[in-house]
Amino acid sequence: HVQLVESGGDSVQAGGSLRLSCVASGYTYSLSCMGWFRQAPGKEREGVATIDRDGSTNYAASVKGRFTISKDNAKNTLYLQMNSLKPEDTAMYYCAARRWVYCGPSINQADFDYWGQGTQVTVS
Repeated sequence: HVQLVESGGDSVQAGGSLRLSCVASGYTYSLSCMGWFRQAPGKEREGVATIDRDGSTNYAASVKGRFTISKDNAKNTLYLQMNSLKPEDTAMYYCAARRWVYCGPSINQADFDYWGQGTQVTVS
């Protein structure tokens, strides 16, 4: 089993930056793909970015060029650096992990096996 714990959410002004973190514990050796998703009130959860075991990344069009996903394997930590934040980025952000299989070309929540509890990002 794998546990994911996010942190770093906060309230910021438009144009500001935040860095989210997600610490993985448990059977982390099995994880091949990790990602960030978000869910705004009244909306469906959407994929934000993914990163493969080899470091390959994929981004939703809405965040490309503003957000950067990265990971520190030694610390079992996933990051999401968010710059130039907009009010429409306001959402609960979730970390997710997929076992054994590399990330696909699309960011699909159904592909992920483990989820964190979420961290709130509010942009005003």
